[in-house]
Amino acid sequence: MDLRQVTMKKIKSTILSVAVAALCPAVLTGCGDYLEIIPENNLAVDNFWASKSDVASALNSGYYYLRASVEEKLIPWGEQRAGVIYGRSMGANVLQNFQIKSTSGICSWADMYKIINQANLVLQNAGKAQGNDPTYTTEEVNSHYCEAYFLRALAYFYIVRNWRDAPLVTVPYETDETPLQIEKSQESVLIQQIQSDLTAAIQLGAAKDLWDTTWETKGKATKWSIYALMADVCLWNSQFDEAIKYCDMILEDKSGNAPALITSPRTHTGWFAMFNPGNSKESIFEVQWNQEKADGSGTQQNTLYDRFAGLESGSYYISQQAMTEFREDYEYQKTAFRVFAEPENACRTLHGSYSGDDGRVWKYIGGSSLLEERTAAAHDVNFIIYRVADIMLMKAEALVMRGKGLVAADNAEAISLINAIRERSNCEAVTADGTEPVTTLMDYIVRERVMELLAEGRIWYDLLRISRYTGIDGFDAKSYATNKIVYYSATNQNASESWIKNVLLNENAWFLPVYESEMKNNGKLVQNPYYQ
Repeated sequence: MDLRQVTMKKIKSTILSVAVAALCPAVLTGCGDYLEIIPENNLAVDNFWASKSDVASALNSGYYYLRASVEEKLIPWGEQRAGVIYGRSMGANVLQNFQIKSTSGICSWADMYKIINQANLVLQNAGKAQGNDPTYTTEEVNSHYCEAYFLRALAYFYIVRNWRDAPLVTVPYETDETPLQIEKSQESVLIQQIQSDLTAAIQLGAAKDLWDTTWETKGKATKWSIYALMADVCLWNSQFDEAIKYCDMILEDKSGNAPALITSPRTHTGWFAMFNPGNSKESIFEVQWNQEKADGSGTQQNTLYDRFAGLESGSYYISQQAMTEFREDYEYQKTAFRVFAEPENACRTLHGSYSGDDGRVWKYIGGSSLLEERTAAAHDVNFIIYRVADIMLMKAEALVMRGKGLVAADNAEAISLINAIRERSNCEAVTADGTEPVTTLMDYIVRERVMELLAEGRIWYDLLRISRYTGIDGFDAKSYATNKIVYYSATNQNASESWIKNVLLNENAWFLPVYESEMKNNGKLVQNPYYQ
């Protein structure tokens, strides 16, 4: 089935007061890389679930809502509070200075609940569509269920990492006649639901290894993206053995279809291909854009180029501390794949670029050559949510943490994973034997996550996750994470060190407030205590 030719319904879903308006058809005029959705409000709900294309269309809408959330939500949520990437806009400053208020739109979770509602619709109605469509096989139904489970789990995981507690909704809302009134569930309940969804997807055995096209394999749910998300959730939940198991289901797969770390050829362009043109062998799941649509009309661009263009014109730039670390990597051989030399002896990292001190993020602004930026006609870089280097660093962290830093063999394996990432980029290897203190081992991991995954919406969640570890002698996890935030924020014209430390003493302040309008429309919601 060509996803560009089907019709669909767009679900207007929020957890505020209007859960979902009428389902509506849409024309998918997407190009070879993703979907363009044009909603029309003229199809009754009862007439919708007639075929497998209706189910596919509902899922496509979920991917569309995910894509629509990247620039305004996923990036600031995952980056701004860590201090590595600093925002220049007033709204971003409020977030990264830990002065957020419940009136700010950045703390609305509505986008995530739109994705959840699309998944709920599929899980409830795919069977109905199969009954109406004799060509809709059980294998296809189960594959669609896997996608729905993945999307619902991913959206709830974003909610957990940003609000901790939130309403758990597992049934769709197909009318807007009654405002939704539902109380928050605790984080542990949400995590249980996320893991239950991912387990159900795995047990169905219907998640694809490969789709028909590369963009679908990298831009839609596969068994690899399900394993990656499960590993991430287990690590967040301090289930270290489970996290390692799911990391290994990707890293140790020998089928040839599994994503793999880019190691050959060892060139700048080999590493940079993850971002231009994207959808590389290393990628597991990335949100898709494309400059040229299939019918030749319009574009599917984003604003990542403009946002990460540095101090001169961008809205985000790299902190001075992070740029210092990039320079240290560069000085090792001056051939590091993540860094390359320019005239005038300026240096620019491929995933966190700088030329002098302008703070550009090259992975989002780089063109087809190493010295040219993207043109205005190619502002369609994808946003990577999971890739293999991330999985390797998750495993490294889980190895250190499961033995509380006391198992030298685990620590040594963690160091080897770090070095595999560094060495493929011609960066100096970490010299360690696994007997180092936990703080030192975590420094290696955190630094590599910053260098490798900068601006991919990960760093804040990494530090928040680390802050929650307990029971490790000589390692005060909360203070460790707080000090990292202060370190990276120090020269960003950010709030003072004392302010950040004082705020983060309260564990509730690590999470966002519930959006004011959601509180007004759902009388059962309780505000995060820090913001009361």
